[in-house]
Amino acid sequence: MTAVTASLERRALSLGTANAVDFALQFALPIVLTRTLDPQAFGEYRLLWLAVSTLMLITPMCMAPALYYFLPRSDAPTQRLYINQTMVFLAGAGIVSAWALSAWNPWLPGKIDGILEANGAVVPAFVLVWVFASILDVLPTAEERVSWQAKAVMSLAAVRAVALSAVAIATRELGPVLLALLGFALLKASLVFFYVARNHGLGGPIARRDTFTAQARQAAPFALSGALHGIRGQADQWIAAALFTVTQFASFSVGTVLAPIVQIFRQSVNHVFLPSMSRLQSGGDFKGMLALNSRANGMVALLVYPLLAFAFVFAEEIITLVYTRTYLDGAPVLRLYVVALIAFVVELVSVLFVLKQGPFAARINGIVLLIALPLSYYGATHWGLTGAAAGSVAAIYAERLLSLARISRLTATPIALLQDWHALGCILGAGALAALVAGVALHWAPWSSFARLVAGAALVAAAYPVALYIFGQGGQLVAFFSSLRNRAPA
Repeated sequence: MTAVTASLERRALSLGTANAVDFALQFALPIVLTRTLDPQAFGEYRLLWLAVSTLMLITPMCMAPALYYFLPRSDAPTQRLYINQTMVFLAGAGIVSAWALSAWNPWLPGKIDGILEANGAVVPAFVLVWVFASILDVLPTAEERVSWQAKAVMSLAAVRAVALSAVAIATRELGPVLLALLGFALLKASLVFFYVARNHGLGGPIARRDTFTAQARQAAPFALSGALHGIRGQADQWIAAALFTVTQFASFSVGTVLAPIVQIFRQSVNHVFLPSMSRLQSGGDFKGMLALNSRANGMVALLVYPLLAFAFVFAEEIITLVYTRTYLDGAPVLRLYVVALIAFVVELVSVLFVLKQGPFAARINGIVLLIALPLSYYGATHWGLTGAAAGSVAAIYAERLLSLARISRLTATPIALLQDWHALGCILGAGALAALVAGVALHWAPWSSFARLVAGAALVAAAYPVALYIFGQGGQLVAFFSSLRNRAPA
């Protein structure tokens, strides 16, 4: 392992830890919400977040992530210019998003329109500020200030979880919870201005035609690709929202809860590796770029595969503890998503990004969207809630295969050498074996969901290292703990 790779791994672990704390707090938030809001109100809360998430896929146009490409290649004045024009663009995107989730939108779905009638201007105001503040999720890491980013992620996560929980417990109503969300978004937006003022100063120029055009041209294909990819991933939820009741949709949505944790680990690792991958690609070192991507995916798999296996075995206990037994219909959905997320761990967008393959990525995501929609609709109408997830599972595997073939051709590298497939397979096998041991050991235990989860987690944690050695991947674990011991300031 080179010194550069070790440094990147330490940074990735730092950001990954922060994002894991964020996910844990947001994962725990429904423990409060499902016990303070009635099923109808909780379903409306989940439906509103689905709408906000969909807008976040479309209106920001990937302008903030494009900073990963431009900032490492620019001097200080040009960096401030790119940041300023990104902030201006996101403010405009926020205004468009606010209109889309307001009573002024004549095409708003009826179920969402009902939420707006009860909450006035709070929802569009929240969406406007939330879209603008999303630059904070990217900017510090794009400038390789990973330590600052990690502290901000954990601090904001704690504030959000505590504020929303306190309001929900005190009022037991959805309206005040949405007001608390608006307050949190304003806090995050103020932190954006603080960060920019401290590190770059607040000043002009606001934008310049040539740099804005270059940024838009780099971002646009990936914005289209990302929108199609995200909509494809959310299509099954929209189908469930359209075909089933709000309460049934809530059960379906809890089955998708694992996708964010995989995304968190992917972003934490690959966002740290991406600036270095960009520099290697600009220097013509394709082999080094691909090696970094493979190493990043191996790190994610080492952490995520045992979690996915654990969730597959203990799906009912997880949903009962977090969401109550009211939402147990989501357990089969959760298991089906685990199958999809196995492939989702293999991240390829960063490689396509530095290879400037945005148009290809957009085409592929358009194709797989056409696969996902009819499959999800057919599954929902023939097999119920679980069937609605069928399209997403098929689409993820189809997209990965097509992207691997494209990268292989562009880099003249066989697909067999693009990733360390043997190591990934062995890590998956080790995670599955550890979860199986825990599941069998606790199968007949007449304990509560909480007790079974605690015992199951302990058994998986104990069995996983042994399983890694059985599968010949003990070195992966040694390297991981070596990175922890040698952690340096990032």
